[in-house]
Amino acid sequence: MSAAPVIIYTSTHCVFCKKVKSFLAEQNVAYEERNIDLNEKYAEELWNSGMRSVPVTVIGERKILGFNQAELSRALEAYQS
Repeated sequence: MSAAPVIIYTSTHCVFCKKVKSFLAEQNVAYEERNIDLNEKYAEELWNSGMRSVPVTVIGERKILGFNQAELSRALEAYQS
């Protein structure tokens, strides 16, 4: 992959965040995790983007809320091609 990395905004005890990270790992997709519980700056970035909950996965220009495997797959396919 070139371009910007895949970014996941997470929180420490979020079950769906863990599912997104597992899914990306299974797809061999490198990602940057931004835990909003551990870094106030990440919480502010998320809030300023208009999102109010986690996980939010940023793939290229797309922001995907929650664990939506079909949407994640489509975004990764478009991003990688």
